[in-house]
This record gives sequence, C-alpha cells and structure tokens, in this order.
Amino acid sequence: MSIRTFLSVTSCKLSRFILRKLGKGGTNVPGRVALAIDPHVLGKLAKGVTTIIVTGTNGKTTTSRMIERSLEESGYRFFANKSGANMLSGITAEFAMHSGLGGKNKYPYALIECDEAAFKTVSKYVDAKCVVVTNVFRDQLDRYGEVTHTLNSILTGIKNSPNAVVCINADDSLSVSMKDEIPNKVVFYGVETEIYKNRVEEVSDAPYCIKCKTEYVYDYVTYGHLGGFRCPNCGYHRPQTEVSVEKVLESTPDSSTILLNLNGSEYQATINLPGGYNIYNATATAAAGYVLGIKNETIIDALSSFECGFGRMEKFTVNGTDIRMILIKNPAGCNQVLNFLSNNTTPSLFVVALNDRFADGTDISWIWDVDFEKLNQISDKLTEIWVTGRRADDMAMRFKYAGIPVNKIKVMKDYEQLIDAATKQQAPVYMMPTYTAMLDIREIFSKNYGFKEFWE
Repeated sequence: MSIRTFLSVTSCKLSRFILRKLGKGGTNVPGRVALAIDPHVLGKLAKGVTTIIVTGTNGKTTTSRMIERSLEESGYRFFANKSGANMLSGITAEFAMHSGLGGKNKYPYALIECDEAAFKTVSKYVDAKCVVVTNVFRDQLDRYGEVTHTLNSILTGIKNSPNAVVCINADDSLSVSMKDEIPNKVVFYGVETEIYKNRVEEVSDAPYCIKCKTEYVYDYVTYGHLGGFRCPNCGYHRPQTEVSVEKVLESTPDSSTILLNLNGSEYQATINLPGGYNIYNATATAAAGYVLGIKNETIIDALSSFECGFGRMEKFTVNGTDIRMILIKNPAGCNQVLNFLSNNTTPSLFVVALNDRFADGTDISWIWDVDFEKLNQISDKLTEIWVTGRRADDMAMRFKYAGIPVNKIKVMKDYEQLIDAATKQQAPVYMMPTYTAMLDIREIFSKNYGFKEFWE
C-alpha cells in the first residue's frame, strides 16, 4: 500500500459520503478526486478482480442489469456501477468504494458498464475477462464523430484486453469487422429473424461493406443496419452464432417472449421489458452468461426477473397512472422507441424532453434523422404529444414538420408542472428524455413520490 493510494481511496469515500448526505448522486466527482491524487489508482484497485465489461452505443445499462441478475442468481460476489457512471471517473469511484483503504478490493468480480469512448482508457487499467459489445451506431456527433471513430475506440479497448473473451453482435456489420483484428476468442450472438411487424424508415449507419465499400444485401433487417447482412462483391457476411434468437413468440407492452438458442439448446424465454432492442440486450446477456459458465436455466430465469436500469423502460405508477421513462440519445435508439409505440395498441400520452448539455450531446440535429413521421400512422393511439427541456421549442418544430397537428402538440417547460399533469392522465404515459433531462425528471419522481434514487 502506498500513501498516495490510501489518500486517493479515503478521499473518494469521504466525498461520496458527503455528496450522498447532500442528496447528490456522488457518482463522478469522488472518482475525479481519487484520480487527482493518484492518476493510476484504478489499476491498483482492479488488480485481482475478474471484470466483465459491457460497452457499445446502445443497450449498455440494460444489458448490464440483465447480466447482474444472472450473477446474483449464480451466487457470484461482485459489485457493479449501477448508477450508469461509465466514464473513467465513475468507474474509478466504484472500484474505490468497494475496496478497503489500502486498495484491496473486497469482491472477486466486477460488472462494469463502460462508455465506448472511455473504454480505450479504462482497459489500460482493468484486466477484463469478458467484454460484451452491444452495437455501434452514430451517436453524439459533437463527442464521438463518425461511427468508425467509435468502432476504433472499442477496438483499441479490446486490444488492451488480451485475456478477455469478446461477445460481439453478429448482426452488426461494424462490430463483426473487429474479429479479423483481434486475437481474442470471440462469441457471436444475434437475432435470426425480423422482430417488428411494422418498422420505421431509418437511415442506415453502415449501408456499405466495411471491407470493399459495396452496398450490402440483407436477408432480413431487425432495425437500423442490424440484420442478415452480406456483401455481394467480397463475400463479407454475418457470421454463425453461438447464441441466437430464432423466433419472437410474443410482444406485449410489458415484455417479449422469444425462442432462444444457447449453444445448441433451445429455450423459451420471457424478457422482463418490451421492445425489440431489449431482445438484443437479452441475447447479449445470454452470450455473456455462456462465456462465464452460468447455467442456461439460470440465464433464462434472470431475463424474466431482472430489474431494469434507471430510465431504461423504467416504470413508475402514480395515482393509478403508468409512466414509462425511456432514455433517448441518438436516431437508432429513438427510432426503436417509435417501433415499440407503433406496435402498441393502447392509446397513450407521448412526452419528449430534449436537452443539449454536454452529457446529452450539444448537437441536436439528430432529431431530424428520426422517423417521427411514423407517428402520423398511429395518431389515433396518441392522446397528445408534450415537449419539454432546454430545446423544447426545437422539438415542437420537429413534430410540426413531421405533420403532427399543432393542436396535439403542447410545450410544457416546467418539469414539476408536467409531471403533475402526467400523473393525472387516464392513459399510459411514455416519456422519452435525453440524459440530463432524465436525471432531472427522475429526481422529481424520487422526491415527490418516494421512488428510489437513480444510484440505488
């Protein structure tokens, strides 16, 4: 133990304690304090800890929560960054909080959700044994740039993780391309069938072959650029999978039932969240479970009983009104929420909270790449559309240009007023906030209605 490590861990724990007493999350600041004292403290704290890392553009938090449930049911002793603080500072804070003052970790396992851009740095200090890559989509242009930049960040992180088995989405032509550049063992997972009866029109983030630039041909598309891709020129194609969804048996507003193939054995599995993108999260979870040696039956049970991550299809029931909060941050994720709504037969209120702070992405031009025009096809299922947040007026304009009747669009910039009105609705409410809007709105739910804090 060094004095610097001792001071780093102690300061981290103390700052977390103070911030929580003040009602703050204390997810990133304690880690910044620790790193300011010892920039390499994460490597010392992670030594000897078997770490599972979940990274990628969409689905990290939900996939992590599903894996968490599998680990719990299998009796693993582990900790996880449940708060979603997935940058270097947040991850450092979680390792420090679960270590003694001397820097020795109290747990043999760690489950870490890691931002795709931060992965290349975090991986220098954490010796991952399993890395799950959910997908690569265009996201926050001001921060990530083009999809190839995100892909290269993940690739660098994997190259820094020579001891990891890597779980890759076989339906993502971008992610699959990493296989040829890494020596790691790879487990492919994917979906063998279409997952939506009605699918929104989307701009593909990867229409051309990453090897030879020829336009892909698809045997089927699940969403975005995901599906049974193949290049008619060079032969680059979707690989065979060890874990796959062979059929979607049922989709409801609360869950999905699938036929899951786990390394040759078929199981009927119910996923404790709706939406096609959560089918992918469940499949990624099954792949991680396969790598970790978790029993197939335990994985199946976990999918039906896990608790969703905060703001990821999280459900609040207030005064008899069901309110679902669904984080949005890019065209692909937002379009999947629209796919979900389009296949929902129950009339509902639709709320969008658009912010442009750093954590949201300061460039909001992505809202023009979302197929909000699709909402016109289900106008009879939408009681109203409310918009809020720092860029509420921009969002209202986007809906107007999408052809939504102006009398159906309501701008409500006061969160307290909006939530009070939402909890008095007869119909279900679907809230789609960007990240900082989600934190603000969720804090009101916790303060006014007694729901647990996001870090819990």
